[in-house]
Amino acid sequence: MSARRDPEGGGEDEDPASGAGDRLLVVRAAEGDEEAFEVLVRRHGAAALQLAERLMGSRAEAEDAVQDAFVSAWRKLPEFRGEAGFGTWLHRIVTNRCLNLLRARRPVADLDTVPEPAAPGHRSSPVRAAESHAAARDLDLAMRCLSTQQRVCWVLREIEGRSYESIAHTVRISPEAVRARVFRARRVLTEAMAAWR
Repeated sequence: MSARRDPEGGGEDEDPASGAGDRLLVVRAAEGDEEAFEVLVRRHGAAALQLAERLMGSRAEAEDAVQDAFVSAWRKLPEFRGEAGFGTWLHRIVTNRCLNLLRARRPVADLDTVPEPAAPGHRSSPVRAAESHAAARDLDLAMRCLSTQQRVCWVLREIEGRSYESIAHTVRISPEAVRARVFRARRVLTEAMAAWR
């Protein structure tokens, strides 16, 4: 089960023993203890990869982003002040790494090139499975049509459940700008997925 951030983005709802364990591991890792850092990687790697995959839309790119994020976290550990949980801090590093990669990426699809889904026919299990796969593919294509900032804000809000203030802090824009980008992303995705309603 992944840790959830509080509505204000000030930390994570963690098992107190786990949070205390993270603090000790961070201190040891900051002093150069590689085994302590490996435990942190095992604890937080799956959640970091899930976030990166949602942001990047590609497992391979997500794995690269998370690996880079962990290298960056290792280097920045002496700067970690513990104002938020280690998981929250790591999520910020992963998000920023993904933002940089997405900004460098050229757009792969135009909204006009998103294929129309086939008309629904007989509803047997294989057909439902195929439709589900096609809808997921169309959503992925629609997500690629969003601007980098829209995609990141939408994923952090709608999938990760982060507050507007927390997202604003992570991507370094105002909460109002986050709201606007999430609104525009919702509109684009709603239009792109209208055939699936």
